[in-house]
Amino acid sequence: MLVVDKKKYKMAINEGAKEVHVQVHGLIREEDAEGYMMDLQNTINKVSKHVYTLVVDATHQTPVPSKVLPQLEGAMQFYTTLGFKEVLVVKPSSKIAQVQIRNVLERIVFTGSLIDKVPHSM
Repeated sequence: MLVVDKKKYKMAINEGAKEVHVQVHGLIREEDAEGYMMDLQNTINKVSKHVYTLVVDATHQTPVPSKVLPQLEGAMQFYTTLGFKEVLVVKPSSKIAQVQIRNVLERIVFTGSLIDKVPHSM
């Protein structure tokens, strides 16, 4: 069930698979971040987080400028604090973005997993 469908991101709840999918397109800029966080909060409030998996699909994420890396780090850290049963981050198709995410995950306490592809579709 598609919950949010905006230009920069989509959010969906897959009740059968007990997953919340968040898909980011391109780069979330600072001016997009507030709406993204509100939509994320509204979406995750619709499920029992302790039995759901959060799937962050970064397949279409583009490399971020170095000045935005702290925001990316904050977002990844935030995902792990939401109380989901599991957090899965799908690697971006961009090799540069993959390295950025891997470096960010090494700097924080990330309890989720970095995976190659989305387990179930949105």
